[in-house]
Amino acid sequence: MTKIEKRWVLKEPAEQSLVEKLQAELKIEPSLCALLVQRNIHSFDSARDFFRPQIGHLHDPFLMKGMEQAVIRIKEALEKNQRILIYGDYDVDGTTSVALMYQFLNQFTTNLLYYIPDRHAEGYGISEQGIQFAAVQNCHLIIALDCGIRSVDKVALASSLGIDFIIADHHLPGQEIPAAIAVLDPKQTDCAYPFKELSGCGIGFKIAQAFAILENLTEDTYLQYLDLVALSIGADLVAMQDENRILAHYGLKKINTSPCPGIRVLIEQSGRSLPLSMSDVVFQLAPPINAAGRMGHALDALALLLSNSQDAQQKASKILNQNTQRKEDDQEITAAALSLIEHAEDFTQKKTTVVYHESWNKGIIGIVASRLTETYYRPTVVLTASNGKYTGSARSVIGFDLYEALVGCADLLEQFGGHKFAAGLTLAPENLNAFANRFEEVVSNSINPHLLLPEIHIDLCLILNQIDAKFYRILTQMGPFGPEHTCPLFMSTDLVLAEKPQILGNKHLKLKVKQQNSIIFDVIAFGQAGEYQQLCHANSFSMCYQIEENIWRNKSTLQLNAKAFKF
Repeated sequence: MTKIEKRWVLKEPAEQSLVEKLQAELKIEPSLCALLVQRNIHSFDSARDFFRPQIGHLHDPFLMKGMEQAVIRIKEALEKNQRILIYGDYDVDGTTSVALMYQFLNQFTTNLLYYIPDRHAEGYGISEQGIQFAAVQNCHLIIALDCGIRSVDKVALASSLGIDFIIADHHLPGQEIPAAIAVLDPKQTDCAYPFKELSGCGIGFKIAQAFAILENLTEDTYLQYLDLVALSIGADLVAMQDENRILAHYGLKKINTSPCPGIRVLIEQSGRSLPLSMSDVVFQLAPPINAAGRMGHALDALALLLSNSQDAQQKASKILNQNTQRKEDDQEITAAALSLIEHAEDFTQKKTTVVYHESWNKGIIGIVASRLTETYYRPTVVLTASNGKYTGSARSVIGFDLYEALVGCADLLEQFGGHKFAAGLTLAPENLNAFANRFEEVVSNSINPHLLLPEIHIDLCLILNQIDAKFYRILTQMGPFGPEHTCPLFMSTDLVLAEKPQILGNKHLKLKVKQQNSIIFDVIAFGQAGEYQQLCHANSFSMCYQIEENIWRNKSTLQLNAKAFKF
């Protein structure tokens, strides 16, 4: 398999006059000021707000369309002691949403139930089984979190059974909005809420905030769940801007000091040491919680998030074991998918990948789609058989609107939903070939060819001597990082090896580099053992990297995490 070379793109330099003005006000390294200006921080005041996020800067929840109707209906349900069903999706965002809303309302009533659909038997979104469960349990109100914005028929079914609906979703709405008591989704075109990129759990948090304001409750009645919100923000890869950055900042603090018992035990059993970063949340805490819904039932993850200190150990062990099995299945299915693609006669001429096998685990194919997209860097759909249909996950490349491409195939699909970069879809088996051909046609006719070349977006070019403990300390204070506010990526040129590189575990490289009269820096390069020979024979090279702290035997040093080399 040919290695795909990534194009290095150095971001537009920050306007020098703005950098100089900010440096005069902040008295820090000019390159750090350039980073801030690149991220639209131009003054002392905006820098203060950036480095010291404040809960008080969260938006008024009543600016969100439908919020007043939602909290009034919840208040009515509480006053009448009506049974409320909290309904959520089976991923991290959905399970944290249900955990937050259930625990928040449990402060005022015990007449609560929760429901998460079975990924394999019911699929995504509001299910008829869920509605029937609510009816049998004599529920008068369903609060749907992280799903429901397209469930027009299911909301109508609930209404016919005398059940009211509040929808709290963050996915793109369809042409018709469900006839619920209240629909909370900032992505509605007529919603004036100033921030559109909350997670599903974030919208649940805003409901709790609004209810607390309405009832003159203390802030702690809802701020105590910020660890759940931060977990959802990291796992769902929503933009790390505006409110999300404030919520993630304080949520991370709670994760690192006083998390709920389930998260605390999950950290302990995962062997992670504190403090955790948002990257640790994304890659260490989120996968086991997701694994429950992929390998079994997401109720196992919800049970952990709702657990007390006594029963959290057993519940954490269960989902960690499920995650181990998920990793094994992931490797097996990815290998099988790569083999299918590489043996297809015309795959090198295509701009898309569509691959199917009836036995693949429905809960894993989204991960596999991501792996294939990384490998071949083109819009990808992975499908498997489920309940007499073919169901699948789609992933895109940066800059290409996957959802719009699926709109172009809508007549061949039973259903689909998602956003620009990821989507789910279902189709009849007899439409598989027609869909694969149409998807290829739509993408080929609309994608800019340069989007099929992966790019590395580099923030700044640094001289190694600019990097010291103070530089790194300020850099870390720019976090938490995530989409739309990524961890800064730097490049340095004219580097030389200080000693021969080491290959670690056949995949990784450890090396020492310097630049002219600079100090020597340790470098780790994960998955780049293939660069060993070129590094050994290069007179000099360029490297793009992130700066991180390496703690070994209680000693802390700065290390460069290399993402790519150029010779």
